[in-house]
Amino acid sequence: MANGTSAQRVLRVLKALKGQTLNGLSNGEIAKTLNESPVNITRALAPLIEEGLVTKLESGRYAHTIGILQIAQSHANEMGQAQNRIMEINQRVAAGATL
Repeated sequence: MANGTSAQRVLRVLKALKGQTLNGLSNGEIAKTLNESPVNITRALAPLIEEGLVTKLESGRYAHTIGILQIAQSHANEMGQAQNRIMEINQRVAAGATL
């Protein structure tokens, strides 16, 4: 990862926090996971924190915020609606109805 752009580094940090919402990861853990220096991780965390996607927990570790979880939930809701619509269309087709 050391050869990526700063935007790529930010996105990799965001992805590295996946599954760590409750306990978070330390700067050092993120750095080790991504084969980056802690300084570069600090720089990558700054815009994520500023944009409300990552928070620093009381323990000093970093985790996704409720905001990013809301984005994920909105996507899941949209996919559920799409599945319901597909099921409705399939039922109509099976019954011989027109759309």
